[in-house]
Amino acid sequence: MSSNPLLAPVHDLVDYAAIQPAHVVPAVDDLLEVARAAVEKAADPALPATWEAVVEPLDSASERLWRAWSVAGHLNAVVNTPALREAYNAALPKVTEFSTWVGLHEGLYKQYQRLRAAPDFDSWSPVRRRVVDLALRDFRLGGVELQGEARERYAEISDREAQVSQKFSENVLDAIDAWSLLVEDESRLAGIPADVLDAAREAAQADGKTGWKLTLKMPCYLPVMQYARDRTLRETLYRAYGTVASEQGDARYDNSPLIEELLGLRAEEARLLGYGNFAELRLQTRMARSAAQVAEFLRDLAGRARPYAQQDLAQVREFAAKELGLTDVQPWDLPYASERLRETRYAYSEDEIKQYFTEPRVLAGLFDVIQTLFNVRLRETPVSAWHADARGVRVERPDGALVGYLYLDLYARAGKQGGAWVDSERSRRVAAGSVQTPVVYLTCNFSRPGAGKNGKAALLTHDDVITLFHETGHALHALLSEVDEPGAAAFASVEWDAIELPSQFMENFCWEWPVVQQLSAHVETGEPLPRALYDKLLAARNYQSGMQTVRQIEFALFDMLLHDKAQGVPIADVLALLQKVRDEVAVFSPPGWHRMPHSFSHLFAGGYGAGYYSYKWAEVLSADAYEAFEEAARATGQGTLDASTGDRFRREILAVGGARPAAESFKAFRGREPRIDALLRHSGMATARAA
Repeated sequence: MSSNPLLAPVHDLVDYAAIQPAHVVPAVDDLLEVARAAVEKAADPALPATWEAVVEPLDSASERLWRAWSVAGHLNAVVNTPALREAYNAALPKVTEFSTWVGLHEGLYKQYQRLRAAPDFDSWSPVRRRVVDLALRDFRLGGVELQGEARERYAEISDREAQVSQKFSENVLDAIDAWSLLVEDESRLAGIPADVLDAAREAAQADGKTGWKLTLKMPCYLPVMQYARDRTLRETLYRAYGTVASEQGDARYDNSPLIEELLGLRAEEARLLGYGNFAELRLQTRMARSAAQVAEFLRDLAGRARPYAQQDLAQVREFAAKELGLTDVQPWDLPYASERLRETRYAYSEDEIKQYFTEPRVLAGLFDVIQTLFNVRLRETPVSAWHADARGVRVERPDGALVGYLYLDLYARAGKQGGAWVDSERSRRVAAGSVQTPVVYLTCNFSRPGAGKNGKAALLTHDDVITLFHETGHALHALLSEVDEPGAAAFASVEWDAIELPSQFMENFCWEWPVVQQLSAHVETGEPLPRALYDKLLAARNYQSGMQTVRQIEFALFDMLLHDKAQGVPIADVLALLQKVRDEVAVFSPPGWHRMPHSFSHLFAGGYGAGYYSYKWAEVLSADAYEAFEEAARATGQGTLDASTGDRFRREILAVGGARPAAESFKAFRGREPRIDALLRHSGMATARAA
């Protein structure tokens, strides 16, 4: 038995607490050797063209490598240290080279062609047939038919793309971690919630200083922008955040050259594979058929949303001038004025709502919702973890049978990437008659417990609660899989523009009164959110939804148009394109020095290049899917937590993962093609027409 935790058998849970940076490279080297030998063996034309001879041994060898690499990547994102970063970056080229080598392996490609041509192929299970068909598609998209210099250049591009994306991500993390502002004059902090100030004071004390340490981490940045009365303070933080990882900020972390290089590499990759641009290449594996179709979808939605966005902006400007004395609303004023208008219009503040959403209560309520809808129990269980913040959750059927494990890591800290995401360490798999259960990570960046007068429970904003439900939807997609083959697992093969369907679907329950009662308990009194306060929250649900919608469309259209080009473009052209998109769809633009692309990790480090439209695309699917629960509620009078509809959603969407095209799964659940009506209604834009 190896002493390296990354070499543990896949069916064992990983001993995260025992992993050291020194374990990464030796483990990857050993597992690459095993996986490489397995590929060569699987490619042997003397083998019979059967699943058992070719695919199963290959899956067994490769899943050990990808599990270890997933663990290393996860740790690099959540407990980043110089030693771990060095180890990860030392292994990254090796893993990238192996992945490219497999994609270019003509012998293995021919073996999959033999599988597809096998006389009994049509009698295979549908999921195995789909895995083979997807593999053949991915071989072609992975350059297997390239020859000579083109093949060599493709391998070089793949390696360099991985390195550039990793460096982009590091620059964003380092730029955010490197920036802080020590405020010693308490009067400058007027308006900021007490728990945020307590955390800022503790952060200053940890540095051996007196005062308050403000950072660009979301639990600090967002409340400052929403509540700080000091306009100069807001401007300081806004400028710092808006210039992260750019030449306008700390030049050590400038992502300009990386953006230029990555766009050039992506365009060249597409050309090598016979596509006009990177968007065309990426859309080969999506529901959407072309960049033109995506742009048309986004522009249609923008036309419906823009009148509402203009109305939203006019209202906040009028309020800011009349009530706040701000006659020239700047970007750093917008969150502050918007929050004051919300408080005035709906007579509540985000901070007031937050007192009712303690993290233990929210988690308990979330677990109850999942049990009601999908008939599985979630209970915390001791695990070896990478940080004291992280904990394990056992997912099981009512009879106690194990479904999978969920690791929660919910709090912001130094050395942890910002944002919220889900990833999997291993997928469900049936081999040798036994079921291997999935293991999934759910990562957020909420305020930690202890920051505030309660000293115990972390307090979540309602937006935090929505984020938690969103990410849980992703987790359930992996955890509730009934797919026996990892090649058809949700995260491996569901079309990218449908992957957000379960996550956005789950968000809807955060607005239901019975659910809110389950989720809320005041931090001091334990009382659930009062109905009167809930009614105000619900009334404000679509507050500024027009502006929020056009902002998402701005990001998505910029992404698609940026990648719908035959060549890479210089950073000046990137910024010019962004401004052109803003002129078309936005109603309020940042200053010229703002550098949003430089920290847009989704596009340049997170797999969403030519895919950011997926959020709005999948929102159409998710709103329509949730409407089935609304229909059930009207029919039964029992509310949207309808177990029979939940069971159907589990069976037709979650359980099948990528075992069939997402369009077929949606139609199986809904009985028809998706419609945009529910999204417009949920967004308060049901009567809008294209401008």
